[in-house]
Amino acid sequence: MNFISRLIFVLIFMGTFFYGNAQQKNVLQDSLPVVDTHTYPIIKTFLGNWERNFYGKDAPDTLGLVWKYYLGKGETVISRKAGSRIWAGAGWTGQPLLVKEEGKLYLIQGAYDHHLKKIDAETGKLVWQYEFDDVVKGTGTLWENSNSDLHENSIVILQGSRLGVGNFLDTKHIPSYRAISYFTGKELWRMDQKWTHSYSRDVDGSALILNDTAYLGLENSYFTVFDPDHRNGKMLNGMFQPKIIQERKLYTLNDVRKHRNNVVTESSPSILENRIYVASGSGHVYGYNLKTREIDWDFYTGSDMDGSVIVTSDSNILASVEKQYIKGKGGAFKLNPSKNPEDAAVWYFPVDDKDFAGWEGGIIGSIGINDNYINPDQTHLAAFNAIDGYLYVVDHKSIDSTKTVLGPDSLAIYNTPKLIFKQKVGPSISTPIFVDNKLIVAGYWGIRIYEYDAQNNFKLLDKREGTFESTPIVWDNKIYIASRDGYLYCFGL
Repeated sequence: MNFISRLIFVLIFMGTFFYGNAQQKNVLQDSLPVVDTHTYPIIKTFLGNWERNFYGKDAPDTLGLVWKYYLGKGETVISRKAGSRIWAGAGWTGQPLLVKEEGKLYLIQGAYDHHLKKIDAETGKLVWQYEFDDVVKGTGTLWENSNSDLHENSIVILQGSRLGVGNFLDTKHIPSYRAISYFTGKELWRMDQKWTHSYSRDVDGSALILNDTAYLGLENSYFTVFDPDHRNGKMLNGMFQPKIIQERKLYTLNDVRKHRNNVVTESSPSILENRIYVASGSGHVYGYNLKTREIDWDFYTGSDMDGSVIVTSDSNILASVEKQYIKGKGGAFKLNPSKNPEDAAVWYFPVDDKDFAGWEGGIIGSIGINDNYINPDQTHLAAFNAIDGYLYVVDHKSIDSTKTVLGPDSLAIYNTPKLIFKQKVGPSISTPIFVDNKLIVAGYWGIRIYEYDAQNNFKLLDKREGTFESTPIVWDNKIYIASRDGYLYCFGL
């Protein structure tokens, strides 16, 4: 074999060797698990998304205890006259947020020990905690800042609390809403809550964020539009605060007189087309027009309203009504906001009056729907827990042609939806959640998992005693929920 022949042979051999090794390397790479190095929110706000209708995936069949973490307890002031109380665990709305960080899951949970906590969702171990001035009640919102200055500020938690131990309604400054770095637990800004006609300066609601602009109804009942980026904030009244873009009142002076200053806004805003909708304790469901930047839609119930407005797949909204300041019963409304407010009611479902823990009846929490978990030919269900002790499930797209009902004012007559399922579960202010073909229900008598089939037959799979005011989330066959007994629980197995 001459030199040229040997050279050709060697080149062919080497090419085959390297090509074979490359092919083997590619096969090995394809067989290796993909490591997710990105960090992103999964449950980013109360009830999951800006429509308030996503609760997780893959619900378990049982409520076996995977782990529990002691959240602690803390002091909170009821009033000057009533003094303070010690509260444990977490309560209303108290839903955890869920983040996937480099392939691992983490929870963000507010607690009554005055701390916001980052917790390993697999083990229940604390990662960090940030201290507020009072108990942390509501659910936060995770904001992904696509133009952050530092990686540690690329995901920010916007979280509220009660007004602060040692503070009262007439205290000069109450910074009960804050921005905290998800990665470090460090504060980025704090927002001072103005003293208004409302008798609260807490913050329970979860902000809605569009194009790096945040929208939130505060408990002082100012619908507040603000810039969540700390780089655009400034020092004001001795604290670093975010830039306020706009404020609009969610009440009238007539509401203040009728409700004796209980015009508190505790709900979280939701979006449908070009409006943001928010329910207020002043007795209104308001629509804020994103084009005109003004409130241009107002459905009046007259009652206290604490639950968040839920957006349905047929471009309607659901709103819960408490029994307070009204002659009629509390219950659930379905509204078509494309119509004028006086013509917007699609149906009303009243629930029975019942005194419990200072409430007179109605629905305190929000309404859960299965619209994101079913095929188009399945029944679109809405579920709500009432103070009367019952769980109600209705077909929110069907009207019961056999009857009509009286509205909250006991004068107006409305259609009512078909009742699918009703069961005594005990009084509750928690929001029931649908995940796939399961319904998870929590309240003062404990927590339950139901399964339902295509014919809407509901079957109880498991139940567990406990005292729950907060709303759960579900992910990968695990349920996460905080209790008033002091613990955050992970159920499943």
